[in-house]
Order: sequence, then structure tokens, then C-alpha cells
Amino acid sequence: SMPSEILLKIFSYLDAASLLSIGCVNKRFYDLANDNGIWMKLYSSSLQPKWTIRKMKSEQTETVSLGCAALHDKKPLYWKKEYIFKQISAFNTRIMRLVKLLDPYTGLPCKNKEAMKVSGLRWIIVLKDKNGKEHVMEKPKLSFKDTSVTMLWYGRDWPCLDILSTLKLFGVTPLLPDQSRPSNKNGPRRFSLIAEYHLASLTEGNVAVGADELVQLFRLNSGLLVGIWNEKNEIAFVMASLHYNQLLERSILGSGAVQYAPPPNKPLLDDVDPEYGLHDYNLHLDLHGRSSMYLCGTFKGLFCRKGDIENGYLRLTVVSLKDNRKHLPIIGTFGICWETDVFKGIVKDCFMMDLTLLDEAGKPFWCFSAPVYMKLTSKASDLYDYRGHIYTADYADSEGKVCVEFIWLEETKEYIIVGLVLYISTEKVNSWYGTNY
Repeated sequence: SMPSEILLKIFSYLDAASLLSIGCVNKRFYDLANDNGIWMKLYSSSLQPKWTIRKMKSEQTETVSLGCAALHDKKPLYWKKEYIFKQISAFNTRIMRLVKLLDPYTGLPCKNKEAMKVSGLRWIIVLKDKNGKEHVMEKPKLSFKDTSVTMLWYGRDWPCLDILSTLKLFGVTPLLPDQSRPSNKNGPRRFSLIAEYHLASLTEGNVAVGADELVQLFRLNSGLLVGIWNEKNEIAFVMASLHYNQLLERSILGSGAVQYAPPPNKPLLDDVDPEYGLHDYNLHLDLHGRSSMYLCGTFKGLFCRKGDIENGYLRLTVVSLKDNRKHLPIIGTFGICWETDVFKGIVKDCFMMDLTLLDEAGKPFWCFSAPVYMKLTSKASDLYDYRGHIYTADYADSEGKVCVEFIWLEETKEYIIVGLVLYISTEKVNSWYGTNY
């Protein structure tokens, strides 16, 4: 029963986050909390230098008005949208500034963790069933590596797999972040769609990575695994591994419906070098099982001769069987660790591969983090130093392929990498460098 004029006066003392919250009470509060006059005042105050704001507060005066014309000529919600857009833009600029400094070792931002903490960034998955109902899974268990972060969701209230249609992975940040106080998890948030997967034929149309006595692992896409209980055919957990390259952009700069699309690389043409785009690649490779690190290696000066370009791919040989000086021992035995509320386990003979390939300028050229599984071949090594069975592990996406060969040494109970070859798509190289191979 309180008059609208009094409510507007009360609302004018609230901050932006409180206005957004009180607008959810009812229709009348929503209309009043979106008043252009209130939001124009917030917008104009955000434009003033700090010393001006302190002076105006001490004099107990209101912030500078933008004029009556600016208030009455604008559509409803105009100043609210302008204020929120300005705050989000300033926030994104502040976060992106943190990740400008690059690590010369990996070519990736040095302050990824700090930027994630400052941004209040979290990740959630949303499972949508065939009736349109959404089930939100929050608070993943995080594991940080040199070039990636692995997230593990599990719980006791997973919906039945038979009724699910899609799985979406989102980055979530506060809509109006305030560095002076911790973010309110129940406050207004904004979502950035990272990936979307269809679950209609989960066990049929996706790659089976491995299994143990309790669960089977299925790879939906490059970096996402779904664990299925063997007997129940229900989801046990979801694991996502995201590479640091463009991680913050994808988690912050997208929208709730559209994924962030990075700008295309601007090639610098080089008419002097006849093999431009074929040499001076640097590779950083991590192999891990979420909680265990099996290999961390850097390889510099990789190149490809024009004669090695076949079937639309450039061949970059990193490790060869004949050159035993570059053979790499693996620490421990391969396996991806998983856990739920009740059980823990490890799926053997598979691992997470984090690949970072830098171009000759040190820019990330091809990056991914993905689960990979090993297969026993019919070949056996006849090398004097290494005698044993040969295993292979392959990965492929639209930009290239990775082929790894291991030898299992029974005497020392360890794997040795004796072959590592990258195949880069010529389309990728041509678009990146502006060449024509």
C-alpha cells in the first residue's frame, strides 16, 4: 500500500546488486527497481573520478545529472542495460589485463589462477532431460596442471541417463563483481556457454576410453568424459579437462546461448622464406591422470620438409624409434583417477593429454586437453635396448592428429615413449600463416 514515490525514494539508496534482487519480489517491485532515473544515477556516478565522488559525498550532493532529456527520451530499462554493460566491459578488461603476461616456458598466461580467483569464476554443468527440466551440478573438484584444469562433478542425485537429452558446460561469474566483498553465490550471475553435448546415444556414438570393475568412460568431445555405472547404466560422474589457452575467454566472454568465438589469427606474410610456416614450432606436452603426472616435456625447433606434406597434413616428428637419445620414460603406470561420494577407482591404460604447440613467434598455434586411451599392437620391438610389446595412443580433431608409440619394459615395469609424431592440417597452417601448401 506504500505509494510508488516513497518506494522509489527508498530504492534510490540501494546498490545495483540489491536492485536486481529486489526486482525479483513481484511485478510492481520489478517495474520500480528498473526505473530509468535510479539507474541513470548509478550510471552517472560510475563515470566520476574517485576524488569527485568523495567530494560530492562529503558535500552530501547527488551525482551529476545527465539531464532531463536523457531520462525521458530513453526507453524503459535503457540505463539499467547501459550500466550493466559498462560494468561487465570494465570487469572483462581488468581480467584480460591480468593474463597479458605470458610464460616463456609454455607460451600461455602466467596469472591464470589469479585471474580466475579475481573474477570469481566457477564452472557448472546443466543436464537437461527430454521433458525440458534442467538439473544443475555445481562445485566441481578442481585439479590444476601447468597447461590445463581438470574438473570432476559427482553426487547422489544424478538424473537417470535414459531421460537426459543434453549436457551443457558453463563458466559462471558474478553479474556485477565487487572487489571489496566476496561474491554472493545466490546473487545475479552471468553464464558463458563453453560446450554443449547431446546424450541421446551416449554409449553408442561416442568413443569408449576405458573401463574398470565399476564404471565405463566415454569421451563426448575433446576434453569431456562421462563415467557410467556398469550395472545401472547411469551417470556416475562427469569430468572435463580444459586447456588454459582461451580458457578465461570461453568462460567469461561468451553468452548463455552462444559460445565465444576467438578472433582469427592475422597472418604476417613472408615472401622471403620459401618454407614459411614449416619450421620453428615448439611443443609442450603433459600426460597426467588427473591426480598423477606421468610426463612433462618440452621440444623445440620442430620442422617439416615440403616432401613430408602428405594427404593434407604436415608431419612433425618429435620422437622417433631409431633415435634412442630422445626416448622418454613414463613415471608410473597410466590411469585416469575418478571418485564419487562412495567409491574411488582408476581406469587403467588411459590418460589425459595436454598439448601446446607454439608457432615461430611463440603464439599458441594448436592446443587441447583430452582423454586418450592405449591399444596393444601386434608389433614387438626388436631394439637391443628396448624389447617388449608396443602400444599406441592416438588423438585427432579438425586441426590435426597425434600418434604416440610406447614400449612396455617388463624388467623395469615402465613405459618408454619411442615414437611421437604430430600431423597438422594444411588448412590450419594456410589460414594461420596465409600460405598455400
